[in-house]
Amino acid sequence: MNCFSVPPVAVSQVLTAWFAENARDLPWRRDVTPYRVWVSEIMLQQTRVEAVKPYFQRFVTALPDVASLAAADDEFLHKLWEGLGYYSRVRNMKKCAVQLMQSYGGELPQTVDELQKLPGIGSYTAGAIASIAFGVPAPAVDGNVLRVLSRLCNSDADIAQASVKKQAEQTVMQMIPQENVSAFTQSLFELGATVCLPGSDAKCERCPIEQYCLARQYETVGVLPRHSAKPPRRIEHHTVLLLRENGKYMLRKRPEKGLLAGLWEFPNIPGQADEAQAVSAARKLGFEPLRVRVLPSAVHIFTHKEWHMTAFLMDGTFESENAVTADADELERVYALPSAFAVYRGIATGKPEK
Repeated sequence: MNCFSVPPVAVSQVLTAWFAENARDLPWRRDVTPYRVWVSEIMLQQTRVEAVKPYFQRFVTALPDVASLAAADDEFLHKLWEGLGYYSRVRNMKKCAVQLMQSYGGELPQTVDELQKLPGIGSYTAGAIASIAFGVPAPAVDGNVLRVLSRLCNSDADIAQASVKKQAEQTVMQMIPQENVSAFTQSLFELGATVCLPGSDAKCERCPIEQYCLARQYETVGVLPRHSAKPPRRIEHHTVLLLRENGKYMLRKRPEKGLLAGLWEFPNIPGQADEAQAVSAARKLGFEPLRVRVLPSAVHIFTHKEWHMTAFLMDGTFESENAVTADADELERVYALPSAFAVYRGIATGKPEK
């Protein structure tokens, strides 16, 4: 992706000047510390900025530094993260924090190589932390940056390929200025997030580097970047059981490995069960139904699969004293349920999902 008609640093100078005037006011851009940069970058993976804002504020208020994160209870962490998805991120953050306390004096290292040795930190996150927090000349190439560079260079290379990302990192290294490294890195993010948008949403007339953009020149902005098609998501059917006695609902914990590992859920069984099958399943769980009501169906989309859910609300009695139960208040305050069950938690708490 070497396509510059002017010195690459000249392009970066335009970008950093534009960023100084147009940067969004985001919580993690205030009081910049390595810890806050790390937390924000992990949260922003696969997640929209607007969704991350309240989570970030809540997280850094509750856990303001590496030491507090390393010592945090897993259930508390899951509750802080509840609804943000991709829970392996926060589990890796705790592992990373523990390692930082043991081997780095509770501080994030400054080099990309050292950062990449830590759990949950790949090349992009390492580059972002090193450049934004420490001013180290390091590339941080995510999907937004790949889109910007593909258009800037009018490249139809498949951005899903690792080799293309490597080329993009080399291009960014050419662009990094000797000063204002942090601002430059963020300017590329900002351009991709607010101006160089996907498809026909691109706001080329507002782009500070429009005059250097080959895709603009050749009218290919709308078709770039190119990326190979993703395989269709696999559809799975589940039947969710809301088992209730005196306002308390049965919960169970998911396995410690696999999808939604270690989180709480309403009991559920594979397949689209009818009422008789659902009642039989409830009895196997140690619950005797007295009244049964069909609940609305729901769909939850994961990255590679979809859950299509039917559900039943059953009032009855728990026959086992070992059943884990929670009332509406505890479902709100204590137990972290993944957003896959948001519709049914809303029914249980009387606060329907918006």
